[in-house]
Amino acid sequence: MKSFLIIGLGRFGAHLCRNLSKLDNEIMIVDKEEEKLQDLLPFVVSAKIGDCTNEKVLNSLGVGNFDICFVCIGNNFQSSLEITSLIKEAGAAYVVSKADRDIHAKFLLRNGADEVIYPDRDIADKVAVRFSANQVFDYVELGKGFSIYEISPLPEWVGRSIRDVDVRVKYHANIIGIKDHGEMHLMPGPDYVFEADEHLMVIGHQTDIQKILRKL
Repeated sequence: MKSFLIIGLGRFGAHLCRNLSKLDNEIMIVDKEEEKLQDLLPFVVSAKIGDCTNEKVLNSLGVGNFDICFVCIGNNFQSSLEITSLIKEAGAAYVVSKADRDIHAKFLLRNGADEVIYPDRDIADKVAVRFSANQVFDYVELGKGFSIYEISPLPEWVGRSIRDVDVRVKYHANIIGIKDHGEMHLMPGPDYVFEADEHLMVIGHQTDIQKILRKL
């Protein structure tokens, strides 16, 4: 269990709060508008109304006590930049700030952010990959060109084992899991036989995975 501070409760901040709560984390939320706090009170241990560009408000939060502080302000970059800088100066251990543009990310990183996230861009990238290919159900980018794809088995794989198909040699990819009727089976053995209605979790370089996708 970790402790999180979330500043700014727009759509992203609210979703982040709920999801962190599902993972049994301790969360404090802050926003200038009281109504944004109300629906999230069951998910948090503390909530505060306040403008975090005000140093007195910010210093009252005890930012150094949190494992990670999120700055999720998306409609006012100046405020996001100020809060990112102030919260780091106040002793935050790790600051993650939301950005909408690359130029914003550069300024945030220069002014205290340890990491910058692009929720809208990342979702758009994921949706584009998913719907550009047949039978792609999910996609996670790992960095340096590597990704995990959730896909259907190729028709010629059905009824054959992982050893027979030899995905690693032929496609330079690895099957790390099988999802069958919602249940995940990790690290299937070489004798596992593919079925038509299951999903495969395949990891590899994107250029190699594309060779598989073109056959779906």
